[in-house]
Amino acid sequence: MKTSFAAALSGAIAALTFAFSAAAQNLPDTLVIGTEGAYPPFNFTESDGNVAGFEIDLGNAMCAHIKVECTWVTQDWDGIIPGLQAKKYDAIIASLYITDERRKVIAFSDKYYNVPSRFVVPTDSTLEISAAGLSGTVVGTQRATSFERYLTAEMPEVEVRLYGTMDEAYLDLASGRVDAVLGDVVALQDGFLGTPEGAGFELRGPEFTNPEYFGYGAGVAVRQDDQAIADAFSETIKALRENGTYQEISQKWFGLDVYGN
Repeated sequence: MKTSFAAALSGAIAALTFAFSAAAQNLPDTLVIGTEGAYPPFNFTESDGNVAGFEIDLGNAMCAHIKVECTWVTQDWDGIIPGLQAKKYDAIIASLYITDERRKVIAFSDKYYNVPSRFVVPTDSTLEISAAGLSGTVVGTQRATSFERYLTAEMPEVEVRLYGTMDEAYLDLASGRVDAVLGDVVALQDGFLGTPEGAGFELRGPEFTNPEYFGYGAGVAVRQDDQAIADAFSETIKALRENGTYQEISQKWFGLDVYGN
């Protein structure tokens, strides 16, 4: 019985390896990956200039799995897609959500995480999170994001203040220059509410997941003629979830599985 199980397991592993090798056979030996380096805990820049975070660990694990040498470069968020199109790097791993609009200009792997969006406000605020409740207020968020698209489309009576990074939005929220901030719930928790500056603030209102604005989860983005790279990453995401590597990395950074539905 043990021999039969071992043989079956060996065969399954061999089949998976063969299938993956077929997907990866057209990949280059090296890949340059672009990230923002300013979106903790997903990706951020350490004092020594190196990037770290959930996406860096996951990206390195994916590269190791497909046996490709990967290097990381940082790019300001509002230039992250133009940088890919200009061939400054081969792929983006930077919490870039898969949306129908973005699919018109770039290609994506399957998602590697998906979490809802929410508002954060001062604890003593009386604001109700709705288009009417936020009418006349100032809401901050990062420019060129799904958050911006949602606010401008669904809350026209809100003054939307845009920032180069979410950290800049948090600073203005803490100083009272904006009334609320809309962002990714995990980034809000770990990047702001879990810091000393986040004391006296809270998440409020419903979770926002409408794919029309918020997409289908974050994926590895590539140029449209590099679909083979996206496919290889899709196979790898599946493999790392099956062998538990994904869950280990997610637990390290969040204490939970952020893969989502």
